[in-house]
Amino acid sequence: MQLFPNIAAVLFDLDGTLVDSAPDLGAAVDKMRVARGLPSWPLEVYRPLAGAGARGMLQIAFDMTPEHPEFIAMRDEFFDNYQNALAVKSKLFDGVEDVIRHIESRAWGWGVVTNKSSRFTDPMTQAMPLFKNAGAIVSGDTTPHAKPHPEPMFEAARRLGLPPEVCLYVGDDERDIVAGRAAGMKTVAATYGYLGEKNDFTLWGADFHIHAPKELLQLLAKA
Repeated sequence: MQLFPNIAAVLFDLDGTLVDSAPDLGAAVDKMRVARGLPSWPLEVYRPLAGAGARGMLQIAFDMTPEHPEFIAMRDEFFDNYQNALAVKSKLFDGVEDVIRHIESRAWGWGVVTNKSSRFTDPMTQAMPLFKNAGAIVSGDTTPHAKPHPEPMFEAARRLGLPPEVCLYVGDDERDIVAGRAAGMKTVAATYGYLGEKNDFTLWGADFHIHAPKELLQLLAKA
């Protein structure tokens, strides 16, 4: 039985799905702690909210929310730190390259839809050879809306020259699944990722769940 009988492309979230960027995100905010005379914390402290970007990192490192009067200045400092070292320790999750090879061997399109700003998405994807064949890379500021709005998904499908309903979307956060479903795509929850604040992925409404990239290979083999 074919799980995805009409599939022509696979789209992915970036952080927590294709790339483990937690080490560099954590390092960027930990540098801020050290600069203020606070003790350095291990990566494991930061990893759970890596998918939430600056908001998540500042919440962990300084117990700071967006309502704090210094949040904007702290966020900008974090952004500068991260931009200067965003591909130092970040790496592809094990098995991701095999997944992309499989997709390309079947002449399917593939691409990225992330909420990460193009300020960071572009240099990260340019630094990793895997992304040179991506047919679409849509960042959080590419369209007027970011996920969970479906517009970034529609934009990726347009760039691939395909209707959204023949695309599969894989992501590690509830907003990924919400956006994919709203765009009419089949969805896969990558439960090995960061999962976000609503981390009970069984409630997200994804069509499938995978616990490692190699499990996506098994699903795609049935397409």
